[in-house]
Amino acid sequence: MAFTAGLVIATLTTPVGISGAVFLLPVQLQFLSVSSPQVTPTNLLFNIVSAPGALWKFHRRRAFSDSAALTVRLLAGTVPGVLLGAAVRVFLAPGEDVARLLAVALLAPIGYGLVRPRRAGDAAGPGRVSRWVTAHQRTAAFVVGAFGGVYGIGGGSILSPLLVAGGLTVGLVAPAALATTWITSVVGAAAFTALAPLSAGTVSPAWGIGLACGLGGLIGGYLGVMLQPRIPERGLRAGLGAAALAVSALYAAQLLT
Repeated sequence: MAFTAGLVIATLTTPVGISGAVFLLPVQLQFLSVSSPQVTPTNLLFNIVSAPGALWKFHRRRAFSDSAALTVRLLAGTVPGVLLGAAVRVFLAPGEDVARLLAVALLAPIGYGLVRPRRAGDAAGPGRVSRWVTAHQRTAAFVVGAFGGVYGIGGGSILSPLLVAGGLTVGLVAPAALATTWITSVVGAAAFTALAPLSAGTVSPAWGIGLACGLGGLIGGYLGVMLQPRIPERGLRAGLGAAALAVSALYAAQLLT
């Protein structure tokens, strides 16, 4: 089940620069019996194992020649952010409802703005927010990195729709977001490993489940990048918007339970 979940999720999400860890989170909790906060480093392990397949395919297509500068700017924010998030997760275990509510409030209008048909003269409401994010990429990346450190999602599921809604193309954002997710996940996993002896709970990953999910994601990510050139930009934007709406719906459902 872990391998299949990683394969399917990565195939569907990698074309738009999302590793899929955010969708793997409920699978781990509900079906694979991974406890919290152990689910956070397990998700980071999934990102570490699964992303190289897609990154290699992006490299073969020379996608990073255009997105290298964006990747560096995003990493300048997400790396210190994920270190903060890991420390918060281990030592403070903050109330998760506030972060989920913020994610819903941000991603729901962005997702809707990407999905809805555009008409001449439209002024997208969420676009104003996302254009600010595009102009302040490091600050936005720091916040997303901290959020990812708490939840183990790497941050691509939030950064990618924000940047695309701000006017960047999916082809530019996808490799940068995925590379950022991978490096940030490596740093976050190292931070959790270093902090594990200081924690009263279990904060090391569920290695078997994380590796099985990651191996499925390794294959799925490669397949997803192969599919990307066959999907028009409008379809990629719609898929990214649907993913953002799905993430916001997931967090909204968790808030209601």
